[in-house]
Amino acid sequence: MITDKKPTIGFIGIGLMGKPMTLRLLKAGFSVNVWNRSPEKLSPVTDAGANACSSIAELVKASDIILLCLTDTLAVETVIRNDIMDHGSANQLLIDLSSIHPENTRELAAMLHKKCGMGWVDAPVSGGVTGAEQGNLAIMAGGSLENINIARVVLAPLYKQLTHMGDLGSGQITKICNQMIVSCNVLVIAEMIALARQAGVAAEKIPEALSGGFADSKPLQIVGSEMATGTFEPIKWHVKTLLKDLNMAVDLAVNQGQAIPMSGLAAQLMQLHGSHGYLEQDPSTLIKLFTKKNA
Repeated sequence: MITDKKPTIGFIGIGLMGKPMTLRLLKAGFSVNVWNRSPEKLSPVTDAGANACSSIAELVKASDIILLCLTDTLAVETVIRNDIMDHGSANQLLIDLSSIHPENTRELAAMLHKKCGMGWVDAPVSGGVTGAEQGNLAIMAGGSLENINIARVVLAPLYKQLTHMGDLGSGQITKICNQMIVSCNVLVIAEMIALARQAGVAAEKIPEALSGGFADSKPLQIVGSEMATGTFEPIKWHVKTLLKDLNMAVDLAVNQGQAIPMSGLAAQLMQLHGSHGYLEQDPSTLIKLFTKKNA
């Protein structure tokens, strides 16, 4: 599969994250076939040299490595069952960059391998659009050592660190852990900024004031000033993404008989915010949960 020649990549899902990832792969010299449910979103990557495929079947047949970057478990399952399974082969590898349920990952990987022999690496990412653009994502990966080594080479333009976490599904579990921290962090930043502003502090200066201290974090530096100034665009990530991952955390905890009260509360608050029409908005809008009159 991996030879002296760069493998041809098939990238499915050219969204907020998929677009900058594809652009970096093209810049690194990979030949990239692309498919997206909304074809009009392909222009930025086809203009940069990607080849647009009319179907997933066409993409799979023309590619050595298949990369998925899709919204949720259902989207990944649909693509696997309806398209990839019937057209894949044993000399190909699927790398799923999506954040989906670890149990579904294991089931789909076993089903795909049984049907066509294709291997699977679950490789969810952290770092957001900025990380994807700069090629310094953190990738947490699950799968066999052989397949992980292939993923390290193919994904090299995208990451600062790729960590092999264990067998299939381990990457997804680690991403859930990541999102528990991120979501709780963003929520406490929102309530803190609202409190500071109400108490008369120049809240937009808090990220600078706390920089380098124990309270500092990437979420603080990214969303803190946005929350303080009410700057909610451009949208860099979505409330619905954090909610999806928090719900998976709750499900995983139930299955493990483990209590996660902080993340459970975060899931409820995220659901409340989403129910006000913010699912497609940036998480910086969470400040509205803690602002009087929801202004």
